[in-house]
Amino acid sequence: MKMRFLAASAALAAVAALGLAPLAAVAQNIAVVNGKAVPKARADALIAQVQKQAAARGQQLPPEIDKLVKDKVVTDEILTQEAERRGLAATADYKQQMELARQSILIGLLSADVDKKATVTDAEIQAEYDRLKAQAGGTEYRARHILVEKEDEAKALIAQLKAGAKFEDLAKKNSKDPGSADKGGDLDFASAAAYVPEFSQAMVKLQKGDYTDVPVKTQFGYHIIKLEDTREAKFPVLAEVKPQIQQRLAQQKAAALRDELRAKAKTDYKFTN
Repeated sequence: MKMRFLAASAALAAVAALGLAPLAAVAQNIAVVNGKAVPKARADALIAQVQKQAAARGQQLPPEIDKLVKDKVVTDEILTQEAERRGLAATADYKQQMELARQSILIGLLSADVDKKATVTDAEIQAEYDRLKAQAGGTEYRARHILVEKEDEAKALIAQLKAGAKFEDLAKKNSKDPGSADKGGDLDFASAAAYVPEFSQAMVKLQKGDYTDVPVKTQFGYHIIKLEDTREAKFPVLAEVKPQIQQRLAQQKAAALRDELRAKAKTDYKFTN
């Protein structure tokens, strides 16, 4: 009796195993289209890609995203099968586009691999920060200006300033610069290089509180410039710009690898500089 029970149990276990195998396989598929399985992994990969893109843009995905992606994956399988039925997979256009897609995907994966393995040290970041800070050093000027179209207008305004008129009032009333007129001609702090040469050359010659007593002509018209103040150029602390510097250095290393691979490649092609 015991032997019969053991035999029956073994048989039931075998049947159950045979029945579970297809169920496990089905669980790995979203659907079966014309006898061909649509794997769940395909939808999972697409959802991961969509989530990554949304996160990079600061966007929220709709709650029904899983269903939308599954709909797309199954629809794409239906359309793909129809394209194959029509023989489009054998066309030269398909093969050419597939080759371009293959290259694009591999280059993207290479780029991601390089970014992941490119080590940017704290010492390199500090050196780049120091270099950028040195470049940004120097004097910043806080100036006001009044911009008019004609030289005679500028001369008349200078006469009013000499008679005691306030620079800010004249700028608000007469300046043609839409960015500063409402602020009494205030241009805030900026380096001399931020302005066209004629403007900056006249500005840096002024003492604090002085204005140009002859109109300054530039491509924009005629300016009356007043120097309010100067200061040493400010630069953000390292902690504020460290991520940007790190990304910049990583990009430079990636570009260096590209140039190195170009140089090592055996090709008769001449790259443009």
